[in-house]
Amino acid sequence: MKKSFINCTGTSALAFLIVLMSCNESHLEKNAVGSLNESVLANRAGVNGLLIGAYSLLDGVGASGTGSPWQSPVSNYLLGGIASDDSHKGTEYGDESYMEQIENYTHTPITSSFDSKWRALYAGVQRANDVLRILERVKPEDISEAEREQIVAEAVFLRAVYHFEAAKVWRNVPYVDEKVTFASNNYLVPNTVPIWPMIEKDLLQAIASLTPTKAEVGRANSWAAKAMLAKVYMFQHKYQDAQQLLTDIIANGNTAAGQKYALMQRFSDNFNPSTKNGPESVFAVQMSVNDNAPNGLNGNAGDLLNFPNGGPANCCVFYQPSFSLVNSYKTDPESGLPPLDTWNNGDIKNDQGIASTDPFTPYDGSLDPRLDYTVGRRGIPYLDWGNMPGAIWIQMQSASGPYISIKNSYYKADKATTYQSYGGWATTTANNYNMIRFADVLLWAAEVEVEIGSLEKAETLVNMIRTRAANKDGWVKKYVDNDPAKGYTNIPAANYKIGLYKGQFAVGGKDYARKAVRFERKIELAMEGHRFFDLQRYDNGTGYMADVLNAYIIHETTIPGYDFQYMKGATFKKGKNEIFPIPQTQIDLSTVDGASVLVQNPNY
Repeated sequence: MKKSFINCTGTSALAFLIVLMSCNESHLEKNAVGSLNESVLANRAGVNGLLIGAYSLLDGVGASGTGSPWQSPVSNYLLGGIASDDSHKGTEYGDESYMEQIENYTHTPITSSFDSKWRALYAGVQRANDVLRILERVKPEDISEAEREQIVAEAVFLRAVYHFEAAKVWRNVPYVDEKVTFASNNYLVPNTVPIWPMIEKDLLQAIASLTPTKAEVGRANSWAAKAMLAKVYMFQHKYQDAQQLLTDIIANGNTAAGQKYALMQRFSDNFNPSTKNGPESVFAVQMSVNDNAPNGLNGNAGDLLNFPNGGPANCCVFYQPSFSLVNSYKTDPESGLPPLDTWNNGDIKNDQGIASTDPFTPYDGSLDPRLDYTVGRRGIPYLDWGNMPGAIWIQMQSASGPYISIKNSYYKADKATTYQSYGGWATTTANNYNMIRFADVLLWAAEVEVEIGSLEKAETLVNMIRTRAANKDGWVKKYVDNDPAKGYTNIPAANYKIGLYKGQFAVGGKDYARKAVRFERKIELAMEGHRFFDLQRYDNGTGYMADVLNAYIIHETTIPGYDFQYMKGATFKKGKNEIFPIPQTQIDLSTVDGASVLVQNPNY
């Protein structure tokens, strides 16, 4: 889908505040020589090009200041991962210090990444609105009604997605439709009107019109729109509405390519650029490399900082999994179930403080096999790049810990088709970002069953996820003679033990089942940018999120031999840190005669 970027011209009508495109008022008054304008674009090819441009900003990375690769990525590794208990910032002390502010909850409205994320999301909203505005000018004889309907449906779907992403981050955000323009002088849109109904309306319109399959796999189909609406309902705790959609999706849903939704055979296939767009892909942001885009910008540039210093890249070891996350993969040696209450009582053996030249034997206790396709750890194969060697692949182990991310990486054997250099110093890949995968859908359905349905059904749904994880063909294996060039043995790389629930939900009741479903989601979707926002929606004013994250801070800052300097004394504040501050730049731009149209979030 990411075939081109559309230059900013008079077509992008909002100059600043909400969308912050790179245009200014003079651009709106006069078209640059050789630029595109509305009359040129008001045809079938033009609106399809605009629609591709609207899809292209899903990755959060655009030209002309619409987004920064590592400040506004679709993966949300910073706001969804580092801000949660999934990961540490990584690298070394002081590097990209605004990330440390987000991690230790000292961020403010002027913390730089918030404005970058805002600009990227509302530029995406603007591109979707451009499609709708220009489409109205296309003559009926130039485009069929069927194609017109699909273009409208895809544009409103994208507009809903961009607004939803903004609502997750800030909750109180403005809704901007195609009627808002600079020329109409109505672009100062407040953020005091609840946005959920407008997002729902857009998605319902998309569902009503989108076809169930598409010629191009990256486009949204009707099932993707249903799943996105289910997610919106989950954030509002509208469990009955979500249940109806999720039941339909699980029974009948299919990918844009027409494959019935199903879990991929191997957990790791969801993060392999060579096996992307499979039956588990409900809606994925498409990434490509070696396609003539400068600096590999059509690849997954948002994660370019998140590779080890060695193996598949040489930069820059951000987004390092936490000790607490790794501890979450402990399992009971008999049942293979997670110890839901004691999982963080003691850290699994790791090489913190041990040089790569010194001997080390990995942890031999029982583990969930998903760990080693989620976290790179010493002595375990890192895909086909060799055994992860420890500290020499980490920028500063004393600052960030012994673990590295892996889901964003690629296989050495497939480097020619899945890798591209970014400016000669970093890496982009063809690894899609799964905005929603079928495992998401199953776990939402399990959550709904716990809250308003059947605990037995909830257990069955969770066991579907665990059954896939228990498939030994999908486990990390040791190398032949410890040499990745010789391939893999059939010997598991660690002591993997995973079992199914067998009536524990009914015996333990709703509280136990809720805890189990949430824990399953934590370990299945770890390091995919969801964790902060999952905790956010679980909270619902109860203080649950503060309790979880403050306990996490205590654990991570009291580990023997690990000095987590900038997290010492950190506190997640209930009633404040569940959402992020509105960027001060946006508030300033919305100020007229000393009064701001945008209102800051509480306690910032």
